[in-house]
Amino acid sequence: MKGTRETGPAPRKLAQPAQPIDEATEAEIAAYLAAHPDFVQRHPALLRTLTPPSIDRGKGVVDFQRFMVARLQGDIDQLTLDNTALIHTARANAHSQARIHAAALALIEAQSLGQLLEVLTGDLMDVLDVDVIAMVVESNGVDLPHVAASGIRIVESGAVDDWLGRHEALLQGNIAGDSAIYGEGAGLIQSEALLRLVISSRTPTGLVAFGSRDPNLFHEGQGTELITFLGGVIQRLLRAWLDLPA
Repeated sequence: MKGTRETGPAPRKLAQPAQPIDEATEAEIAAYLAAHPDFVQRHPALLRTLTPPSIDRGKGVVDFQRFMVARLQGDIDQLTLDNTALIHTARANAHSQARIHAAALALIEAQSLGQLLEVLTGDLMDVLDVDVIAMVVESNGVDLPHVAASGIRIVESGAVDDWLGRHEALLQGNIAGDSAIYGEGAGLIQSEALLRLVISSRTPTGLVAFGSRDPNLFHEGQGTELITFLGGVIQRLLRAWLDLPA
């Protein structure tokens, strides 16, 4: 999900000097192309290397055909770049989706609330390839069991809104980690994904943070659908283990 996408056509490589061919071979090529007029249509990449003919139409007359062919060659270069970028994005999305699904399954397999919290703040670091996973809960409302034992941080009321604003999920890159969220691990964090947790109407608002030392692992241009899905899984599992209503 990272990387900078090129917006202009890539520089075209200089063509290697063509090797001379005899007239008989040229005649065979010409005959073949004449018999297969759709050959270039079926092999459009050839237009990137073929030299369009220049027609002398007289003094002061511009050969637009040559410019049109050159533009078509540039369009093919751009389409190749776009196609490569699309394939890269699709592969990255598939990889991210596989990690989120693996994380969800690991959480579902927990046999107790304590184990669920251990998986969430410990095991998922390897699954999601992040450096720190932290959970915080605001101090208002009904206290959650196992909060002290699990190392979950308690923050002041309104802190989650201060971090997330109106967002349910927020991805940020090139940031400094907040010690109120990450504790001693804050110095490592340079990008993060923050998820609001609304476990129940009877519990205070919470937040799960996934922090990375890679400043570009998370950034504002990324979609939040997958990380929001994981947040929904976490909310529902915590609600079930705590035996709370929605």
